Amino acid sequence: MKAEQKHTPMMQQYLKLKSENPDILLFYRMGDFYELFYDDAKRASQLLDISLTKRGASAGEPIPMAGVPFHAVEGYLAKLVQLGESVAICEQVGDPATSKGPVERKVVRIVTPGTVSDEALLSERLDNLIAAIYHQNGKFGYATLDITSGRFQLCEPDTEEEMLAELQRTSPKELLFPEDFEPVDIMANRAGNRRRPVWEFEIDTAKQQLNQQFGTRDLVGFGVEQCTLGLCAAGCLIQYVKDTQRTALPHIRSLTLVSQDQSVILDAATRRNLEITQNLSGGNDNTLAEVLDHTATAMGSRMLKRWLHQPMRCNKTLNARLDAITEFKLDAGYSELSPTLKQIGDIERIIARLALRSARPRDMARLRNALQQLPELSVSLSSVSHSYLQGLAQYAAPCDELCELLEKAVKENPPVVIRDGGVIADGYNRELDEWRALAAGATEYLDRLELEERERHGIDTLKVGYNNVHGFFIQVSRGQSHLVPPHYVRRQTLKNAERYIIPELKEHEDKVLSSKSKALAIEKKLWEELFDLMMPYLEQLQNLASAISQLDVLQNLAERADTLDYCRPSLTSEVGIDILAGRHPVVEQVMDEPFIANPIALNSARRMLIITGPNMGGKSTYMRQTALITLLAHIGCYVPAESARIGNVDRIFTRIGASDDLASGRSTFMVEMTETANILHNATNRSLVLMDEIGRGTSTYDGLSLAWASAEWLASKIAAMTLFATHYFELTEMPNLLDNLANVHLDAVEHGDSIAFMHAVQEGAASKSYGLAVAALAGVPKSVIKNARAKLNQLEQLGQEPAHLGTQVDIANQLSLIPEPSEVEEALSSIDPDNLTPRQALEELYRLKKLL
Repeated sequence: MKAEQKHTPMMQQYLKLKSENPDILLFYRMGDFYELFYDDAKRASQLLDISLTKRGASAGEPIPMAGVPFHAVEGYLAKLVQLGESVAICEQVGDPATSKGPVERKVVRIVTPGTVSDEALLSERLDNLIAAIYHQNGKFGYATLDITSGRFQLCEPDTEEEMLAELQRTSPKELLFPEDFEPVDIMANRAGNRRRPVWEFEIDTAKQQLNQQFGTRDLVGFGVEQCTLGLCAAGCLIQYVKDTQRTALPHIRSLTLVSQDQSVILDAATRRNLEITQNLSGGNDNTLAEVLDHTATAMGSRMLKRWLHQPMRCNKTLNARLDAITEFKLDAGYSELSPTLKQIGDIERIIARLALRSARPRDMARLRNALQQLPELSVSLSSVSHSYLQGLAQYAAPCDELCELLEKAVKENPPVVIRDGGVIADGYNRELDEWRALAAGATEYLDRLELEERERHGIDTLKVGYNNVHGFFIQVSRGQSHLVPPHYVRRQTLKNAERYIIPELKEHEDKVLSSKSKALAIEKKLWEELFDLMMPYLEQLQNLASAISQLDVLQNLAERADTLDYCRPSLTSEVGIDILAGRHPVVEQVMDEPFIANPIALNSARRMLIITGPNMGGKSTYMRQTALITLLAHIGCYVPAESARIGNVDRIFTRIGASDDLASGRSTFMVEMTETANILHNATNRSLVLMDEIGRGTSTYDGLSLAWASAEWLASKIAAMTLFATHYFELTEMPNLLDNLANVHLDAVEHGDSIAFMHAVQEGAASKSYGLAVAALAGVPKSVIKNARAKLNQLEQLGQEPAHLGTQVDIANQLSLIPEPSEVEEALSSIDPDNLTPRQALEELYRLKKLL
């Protein structure tokens, strides 16, 4: 305490506020700047690339200081939020005129990566989630909240694998976890992890917090009463969000349980491998979302990505979506809807800012503009026949009362902030209009006063005027000053005139001079009241935003189906996938030449396909397109094929490619085996499993044995629908030994020294692997390939080729695409035509003919 007293009063105030927010940057408002001091200043100068200076001295030491101008703070906050930092915003709340010592300040909000709602700080087409995680007895509770829409969800993953899949699906910007959290490897390589005290996760505290938020006595109505672990996480989450926002959260009205039973489960590796919204390099190019997402609004784009990451198994819902897409597609209704939806824009996030009372004047203007589009939208939707679309049309019906309120209350083009006024429209409030009229220097009153005084006192040189120094005055020429009545008080003497003031004019002057501040005060009060007037419409607006998002996704999928020549999948409850002329939705978009479409048939009599063929032949593309078509069918979307009959799938697994995870001390092979183990433990007979090149990370014998055993387990024990790509030709014998298996292959054609990949899937096993041919294509030196071929011959002669599990396949045959030089070729290469006489040339020709 003694040390603190050595500081100036200003720094004492700063240090007190800083002690309440020790772990985050404190933006301390001083005049036109937000200042940072001490360690905060040093850190901010590095993170934001701003100058580090010093300020005077406090307690005998110069204080490190850095600052940003208050009017440009958004850009700096955006940068910090992207870096995963949180910032406490400290404003002056006291009145400088009445303050003794430093003006009172307090932290008005805390900006954190997961709770931001300001437009400038958010990625437009991506959800911005904050999440909390809880762990007990090997099981997890997990809750997520999107503060920009009020979507609050919880789930209870049973295993670490499921928990990782949920983290991959939701990608929270901030993750809260208790201090005693054990499986910390889940948190690895993530920005925005926040340690919280254990008591914030107590179940009684959690229930109390949640009931208080929803205004309920218990949580039975939400169907989450029994989810103890999930509620522990949700309770901590709502408490943290309340602490950071420092305001009510009326738009968070319910808590939803995300049930695994109704979803097609995708583990973390599958989400990565299928490149749904992010490619393997971490970018957004060449992803499924990039091909499909031509939505008109940002909120529609976010909803589409949620659908893609949470495919569902409820055929009734999926068929309703497909019916709606079909209706929009058949009469090209999407082309009429899209322009109107573009005009409506991203109202979901405006509504959240409205609920948090942080909406700006231009948010209100954009919401008004969106509401003005609803009658036109209503006309476009008047002819829809499907009950799902009719329901959405009802939720998107015009909100005339609210639209009228905003039209009356807010100016056509309001300023960015309310600070200087000029936001509330003229004619909305009589008192405000009067003060504004005075502030604008209403001249009518002065003209009338001048006329009355002139006539009353017979002074024809009398004028009423105004200047900045003396305010209002009555001016009379020197020659007529003797006519001035006694109640005129002299204010100023000029060379040829006298200036006076009278009580009536003084009163008017006071009124005009205070009218600007009065008008601003009234305007700010009306602005706050406008929020109160709009709160009753909050639920209606949230339903409107949700309905418009769905309409946007459906019209977008109809347009994509039409443009990209997709077909409607037929959904059945049986097990099986039957696709005619299927295509890879992303690869076909980036290829210059036409994409070769391929069929696939998986059913109870044909559960596993062993896929062989050359590298570069298209095995991975064929497998991935099957998974993507299945995924698209389970979001209720048209698919890239001529026809598709898709059975009910409970999970999609992919084991395609792997890289070292050196940070966790795992080699490529270890990663591969971990993913394989997960599939062998969790797949069911309704799962779609993609296995690519199992066992290639170890020796031939080990790899072949593992591949064979894994395939046999999937085929006989689990009976999952499996695509098993391999270079071990021995596996092509499996269909002869086990039921429900079949061989298919992708072919290539040799032409001289070149190779052409056909990319066409055919029944039966491949005859060759073309490994050396592909190596030659890749530019491996010819001498190396020649040496490899010699080594291969040597291995064959020594009988060291791997012992086959089925009938032997001639390895020389597999790898003989690049032919050995013949005796004729060798003889030809030794001839030098320039040094031959015609007689010698003729003899050589006869000799070569004899060799043939």
